[in-house]
Amino acid sequence: MTDFPNPSLEDWQALAKKDLRGRSPEELVRETPEGIPVKPLYTAADLEEMEHLGSLPGIAPFLRGPRATMYTNRPWT
Repeated sequence: MTDFPNPSLEDWQALAKKDLRGRSPEELVRETPEGIPVKPLYTAADLEEMEHLGSLPGIAPFLRGPRATMYTNRPWT
């Protein structure tokens, strides 16, 4: 897929600011009913501090459940 440019976050922010007529793209951040902020754009940088992504279910420290099949049938238990 080298035919497509790889835009940066700054490129997106500039375009968003233009489309928002000068308002900040930060105004697009919304909150879920639980109070969790949801950004309009996520990048790989947002995953850097997520420790659980390198873990597996059933392996200490059990961040993804105590069993290897945890949360596959009932994801919100």
